[in-house]
Amino acid sequence: MKKDFIDVNERLPLVQNIPLSLQHLFAMFGATVLVPILTGLDPSVALFTSGLGTLIFILCTKGQIPAYLGSSFAYIVPIIYASQTWGTEAALAGGLAAGLVYVLVALVIMRIGTEWLEKVLSPVVVGSIIIVIGMGLAGTALDMAGLLPGEDGAASLILSREVWVALFTLAVAIVASVFFKGFLGVIPILIGIGAGYILSLILGLVDLTLVQEAKWFAIPTFTSPLGLMFRDPGAVLPAMVLIAPVAIVTISEHIGDVLVLSNIVGRKFFKEPGLHRSLLGDGIATAAACLLGGPPNTTYGENVGVLAITRVYSVWVTGGAALMAVALAFVQKVGALIQTIPQPVMGGICILLFGIISSSGLRMLVQSGIDYGKNRNLIISSVILVLGIGGGAISIGSFTLQGMSLAAIVGVILNLILPGRDVMGEEEEEADRGGALTENAAQSPAGGR
Repeated sequence: MKKDFIDVNERLPLVQNIPLSLQHLFAMFGATVLVPILTGLDPSVALFTSGLGTLIFILCTKGQIPAYLGSSFAYIVPIIYASQTWGTEAALAGGLAAGLVYVLVALVIMRIGTEWLEKVLSPVVVGSIIIVIGMGLAGTALDMAGLLPGEDGAASLILSREVWVALFTLAVAIVASVFFKGFLGVIPILIGIGAGYILSLILGLVDLTLVQEAKWFAIPTFTSPLGLMFRDPGAVLPAMVLIAPVAIVTISEHIGDVLVLSNIVGRKFFKEPGLHRSLLGDGIATAAACLLGGPPNTTYGENVGVLAITRVYSVWVTGGAALMAVALAFVQKVGALIQTIPQPVMGGICILLFGIISSSGLRMLVQSGIDYGKNRNLIISSVILVLGIGGGAISIGSFTLQGMSLAAIVGVILNLILPGRDVMGEEEEEADRGGALTENAAQSPAGGR
């Protein structure tokens, strides 16, 4: 049987690799440059550190996890507060501390192993968390697409140019994904963005002023916190204390993303190359970004969605996107051109990308044979979904757990304390069957997809 996916270490011809990498570049670009704009950092530096961070991640994970790293939204509020209170360099020092927390956790996991993960993260927990990850981003996609009701209600929104562009972009991407064959069938995101951009030009939604004003070549304004850290360590300590704990939240998100990637690609990445390596890569990437003046990094759900739709899992493709991001940090006109892509275009694409992530969670629940006739499974999924999608939050002092992180922790606790889950019991056997399905998927010609 002919396989219908490109595996992690497969290399494609350059003529195919370039457009596939462009898909990942477009998917991450808007969010990656938005974070520095909101926090007062340099977007070109963020683009550079995003590409650099992805290359560091690929190196740390031995080229076995096809993830793309971009600017993290979790740090926006603390960075803004730290910058206004203690200065930009102090805020960057706080981001550096967060990266070091990743490294510390990675060393602990390397020491104790990951067997505990299989005990606390049964398929009913993991599948539900994956659904939450996708659905937690649903509101963002709909807002970008202009499909959230405003003061005049949703009925008037459907008549706007922005909504038509979003729906047209989504429709083209769906048609390309389902009906196009050969190489065109693996670049549906690029085709959808291109079609949406052309329609936006026709409707007058594209402003090219930014492109006209941008220089062809310019060196990003790199800023390092090291000078302040050596001159006056006490000046950066408050910002480090404020920002470093945020890493606990983003580490939870990282574990969720690794689980999603494992489910999509058909491998247990938390075992090989290991969760300690992926955390180390994310942590070093975040530290390197902040050392150069960029925001902390994180694995991107948009790019995970691209992997799921295209079935192209090659790290050479995500690595190619990283190299493009580094290059675009110096070629400002091209970067400015990508920034002119209207928000509704990316909104239409994100509806598909984020929905695919949630669908992967549903697929895992089905493949694992979860019996929802059992109250314990029904309760665990129900609580995870409501807390995660509803955006529940619990604050302990200045530390806040919310959304996916809160849902994951509560789900794990319920899975451990509710009766019916013995070491050699039926529930454990179901988890083993789920793991076997994943391993079989990785070994089968069609990848089980």
